[in-house]
Amino acid sequence: MAKNRQPNGASSIYLGKDGRWHGRVTVGVKDDGTPDRRHLSRKTRAEATKAVRELERQRDSTGVRKVGQTWTVTTWLTHWVENIAAPNVGENTIDGYRVAVNHHLIPGLGAHRLEKLEPEHLERFYKKMQDNGSAAGTAHQAHRTIRTALNEAVRRRHLTANPASIAKAPKLEEEEVEPYSLEEVQRLLAEATKVRNTARWVIALALGLRQGEVLGLKWEDVDFEVGVILVRRGRLRPRYKHGCGNRCGRKPGYCPQKINIRRETKDTKTRAGKRPIGVPEELLKLLRQHKEKQQRERTLARDLWVDKGYVFTSPTGEPLNPNTDFHRWKDLLKAANVRDGRLHDARHTAATVLLILGVPDAVVDRIMGWEPGKSARMRRRYQHLTGPVLQQTAAKVGGLLWGPTSHVVQPTAGGYVHGPNQSPAQGELLVYVARLGERRVPFLHSEHAEAVVSQWAADQPGRRAEVEEWDRQKWEQEGVGGMRAVRDRMPDRRSVHHSHAAFLPGGERLNLGRDERWSVSAWEFETDLYTDLPVRWHTTRRPGQEVEAHVRGTDKEAVTSAFAEACTQAVDRANNPHRYGDGPAVA
Repeated sequence: MAKNRQPNGASSIYLGKDGRWHGRVTVGVKDDGTPDRRHLSRKTRAEATKAVRELERQRDSTGVRKVGQTWTVTTWLTHWVENIAAPNVGENTIDGYRVAVNHHLIPGLGAHRLEKLEPEHLERFYKKMQDNGSAAGTAHQAHRTIRTALNEAVRRRHLTANPASIAKAPKLEEEEVEPYSLEEVQRLLAEATKVRNTARWVIALALGLRQGEVLGLKWEDVDFEVGVILVRRGRLRPRYKHGCGNRCGRKPGYCPQKINIRRETKDTKTRAGKRPIGVPEELLKLLRQHKEKQQRERTLARDLWVDKGYVFTSPTGEPLNPNTDFHRWKDLLKAANVRDGRLHDARHTAATVLLILGVPDAVVDRIMGWEPGKSARMRRRYQHLTGPVLQQTAAKVGGLLWGPTSHVVQPTAGGYVHGPNQSPAQGELLVYVARLGERRVPFLHSEHAEAVVSQWAADQPGRRAEVEEWDRQKWEQEGVGGMRAVRDRMPDRRSVHHSHAAFLPGGERLNLGRDERWSVSAWEFETDLYTDLPVRWHTTRRPGQEVEAHVRGTDKEAVTSAFAEACTQAVDRANNPHRYGDGPAVA
């Protein structure tokens, strides 16, 4: 009688010539289209039958791991972050993934085979991270990263289940942010008038724009006639490579000739993030003044200025570095004697002000750039029940139950709010204001204002320069910066020295048709960082392939010495472009 055949694809169990029982189970199809038959071997028929049934159950429920490369946690995470995640996520996201993978996950879990990784391994790893000093948020970021990476491994059948989805994530308690009070905001705004890029901090506290959104603003996004700012891009953190051929021995970010390999901005992440925002007239006035100051910096920098159209720039026109911007915020908090906080707390403050003013939720969502599906959760996160909100609510309840109340003091719209220990300044005291073009610089002593006006007028012939006398109370209420901006000493005035030369490929010096060295005067209230540099130099390759050497600074001897060094490097760069990452020179 003929032997019964199993149907195609069915599992089989048989006794082999080696005396062991063997099983074969079809679990799918290989990449080349042939059946994927898995083999197993056991000592007894019962053991082989049990193993075959278990493999069939796994095949029919979660699926069977794909055959091929044996992955470890290290090899999979490295492959995932560089080849799968990097091309498909944003620059900031991949930066976070790389930190979690390279600094935490691989050192802590990298030796495990991928299919042997258990939830308990992850939970012990999270605890060890926190025991070693990592914050709960850092451990939670590592958890989210490995969960995302292992989800991709499951999708590609390198794993049958994701242990990170089973493991308990580190407990993350979201701290309640305390927004800055009205008095603290006023102190910050008053101090902001004394520093460069004043309007940058006013925008953060008044409009609540994110750091990247402020630093990514361009003048084309500001409509002075309509009074609107259009938010449509964000500034990215720069990422550098060596421009010196890795000869300086430093990290790329500290290389004197570093080259940014990341684009400067990207479009907003969501459609809701691209939005117009109405701007108060006071802020529009500050932006106009800021534009004039930037034009003076452009004149001062001359050929060093890089015209990219950004609203907030370095003294040479480059977009501001987010890290530098963060440290300027910390400096502002200290100078204003305001408690320490994150730069993002300014956004929480602006959202809470909208709550105090009773702005409708739909308008709040548009101003803050929140998506409709997430806006309710974001309002709960960003709008905080501060003292004024609670007092106004209590007043409404009291008015309903016991009649009208009169003990609640309503904040005035705009204007300066005096504290309990403050009194208006005496009207007979004067502030002497140096009117320099459209800028007003207040002084305590008339001789200081007159000296500045006299010297500034000599430097800027034909422009308005005069001394105005202001009633102190009027200046406190209407002047930019209030009484904190009034100077009781003569401001510093320095000479900024410049040197510039250009070299053709091969090292021949190019005749620029003008002086290679010049000096200009600058007051401390016109620029700050720019005039504080004793010397700074760099070389640049232009589109026409000529190499330029630029030097500037307040120390004339140091500028002269650095100019020789800069010219030497420029000649070397013109002759050997490959050393500086410029590519082959064009003949």
